[in-house]
Amino acid sequence: MIALSLAEIAGIVGGQAHDVPDPSATVTGPVVIDSREVRQGSLFAAFAGERVDGHDYARRAVEAGAVAVLAARPLGVPAIVVDDVVAALGSLARAVVERLGTSVVALTGSAGKTSTKDLIAQILEHRAPTVWTPGSLNNEIGLPLTALRATAETRHLVLEMGARGIGHIEYLAGLTPPRIGLVLNVGSAHIGEFGSREAIARAKGELVEVLPADGAAILNADDPLVRAMASRTKARVLLFGEAPDADVRGENVRLTDDGRPAFALHTPTGCSDVTLRLYGEHHVSNALAAAAVAHELGMSVTEIADALSGAGTLSRWRMEVTERPDGVTIVNDAYNANPESMKAALRALAAMGKARRAAGGRTWAVLGQMAELGDASLAEHDAVGRLAVRLNVSKLVAVGGQEASWLQLGAYNEGSWGEESVHVSDAEAAVGLLRSELRPGDVVLVKASRSVGLERVALALLETTEGEVAVR
Repeated sequence: MIALSLAEIAGIVGGQAHDVPDPSATVTGPVVIDSREVRQGSLFAAFAGERVDGHDYARRAVEAGAVAVLAARPLGVPAIVVDDVVAALGSLARAVVERLGTSVVALTGSAGKTSTKDLIAQILEHRAPTVWTPGSLNNEIGLPLTALRATAETRHLVLEMGARGIGHIEYLAGLTPPRIGLVLNVGSAHIGEFGSREAIARAKGELVEVLPADGAAILNADDPLVRAMASRTKARVLLFGEAPDADVRGENVRLTDDGRPAFALHTPTGCSDVTLRLYGEHHVSNALAAAAVAHELGMSVTEIADALSGAGTLSRWRMEVTERPDGVTIVNDAYNANPESMKAALRALAAMGKARRAAGGRTWAVLGQMAELGDASLAEHDAVGRLAVRLNVSKLVAVGGQEASWLQLGAYNEGSWGEESVHVSDAEAAVGLLRSELRPGDVVLVKASRSVGLERVALALLETTEGEVAVR
């Protein structure tokens, strides 16, 4: 973060200094919410969570080098006390971003946010120092923490924005007002909370409504609900996708023998070929979205194509592909799941297994619950199970309770009557099954909503220690 005195911070957040011997003492380090991440010069923000209260770690944070604590009550250590720590953190982030004058890029969507954010960050890093959301810390705490990592050298700030309801995107965009707003898609993620895709579109579209007239709204030309958001913004509209009228367009989309997308990238400045290091055709849309942002910021088509072709995965457990020494490939995509991302991952699995099938390799889909689908849950899990059969996935392992049984039921009703699908109770049972049956050339996809913790299966299968290893 840029250097600010405690007196300045107190004025920005409307707080009162308590036990502060020197109000001119300066915060020069990062703002953190975990006392273990404190460095010399940090500001420690204390939050009261469901299981842990950060206020209990205030003294430890100061002893570790924090200049002060942003807190909801006096703590006997240097502190800026405020009524609402979340709101104060947001106010501090807005003040810092305004002082820096950094170019802010904000993106939202039902699926692909984190992968696209990682691509944008890697492209823009080729041009100038860039700060971006780590992982998927895209809420009212994670977003300001990311913004506060910006320094005087930062030229681009790339912020992922999530929404749990109407008004959330508007609030986040108010903390760090963007000049460029990107909407990827409107899908079924969180439909149990929103009630309909139209309601999700209303929430996601809040991003383009807050853009300034000299800004740019970058919209998915292939998604009708996103394309329609053009009428909700005063900013200039830039379309991306495979549609013929897209400003940034992908043509001749295909997959390499190992399942990586390749395409011709067209922008208003020219055309260049791209072959991604990522797996699955769904990354084409993500790459085109990232290319549109880079084009808006002045990069040439050749620069963009070269950066895209060299970009990898920055965030854990998102189509993380690892080949074991014995020739088994593990695809850990277990960070999260919704109907759209689950289907995309299955198609990627089928593509990756195509070249291996001739040599006897098989494809395994180890799938668990997709959360927050409400009344649509049964139908969506059933549809995923059916798709696994239609894509000729060799083995479906449905892990968990009722939702997993719906996955297997869908596969069964689509024609998987033999040993092609199985329902197991938990991750440990899945690991036991896979360890006994995997053979060289097999490809294993592991995917479920974050709450399921199915990454334990992938991590256990990648364990190199000989003998039985417990699921971690």
